Amino acid sequence: MSVSDHLEAFRAHLVRSLVVILILMIMAFIYMPFIFQTFILAPAKTDFWTYRMLCELGLCLEKLNIPLQNRTMSGQFTTHLTASLIGGIIFAFPYVIWEIWSFIKPALYPKEVKMSLITVLIMPVLFLIGILFGYYIISPLSINFLANYQLDASVTNQFDLSSYISTLCVMVLGSGLIFQLPVLIYFLSVIGIVTPQAMRKYRKYSVIGIFIAAGILTPSPDILSQVLVALPLYILYEISIYVSAYVQKKK
Repeated sequence: MSVSDHLEAFRAHLVRSLVVILILMIMAFIYMPFIFQTFILAPAKTDFWTYRMLCELGLCLEKLNIPLQNRTMSGQFTTHLTASLIGGIIFAFPYVIWEIWSFIKPALYPKEVKMSLITVLIMPVLFLIGILFGYYIISPLSINFLANYQLDASVTNQFDLSSYISTLCVMVLGSGLIFQLPVLIYFLSVIGIVTPQAMRKYRKYSVIGIFIAAGILTPSPDILSQVLVALPLYILYEISIYVSAYVQKKK
């Protein structure tokens, strides 16, 4: 195939992916009142699942004061569209990955097709786990800390709706992407950039980096929040070492 033929084939996969995202975005737009009340605003309420579990550990919230407001004429409609688009992207992620794999598949050997298919099936699972982790762990811890933080008692917190939505989306989507680490390590190991020996050698530095990342993702200063975020990231790192070792063994 010529370059133009490859581009034409890629365009077909891209168009189908965009159509699916658009359809799911429209569905999310229609059901947004339910989604907004049940899922998006849930971390801003004291009866959220994460806060109830923390209360059972003796860390009950005294208050969670998050007064949301809209200060622009088109703010609520723009938020409606933005939340619908993000919902469409999240729900369409498995299909988009499948379309990308379908484009690459003809260039692979039969053994590579089998291994890549396993990867394609694993990626949506890791993405879903990451989304749930970001929604139930990172987001409520961050929202709770930022909502109740005061530089001075005379300064009151009043949050814009778009600020709350952007914070929630960054935490959730960022977590979903971070959980793709084993897949990234797999491809880097295939092309020889990463080796399990190097990952084991620099493990202690990676642990420090993980806790720094946990501190950035969760601005809450308590050690429990740091550990809740850092532990899954460290487990992902250890899994990535085994993934890299498996690739090296196959080579």
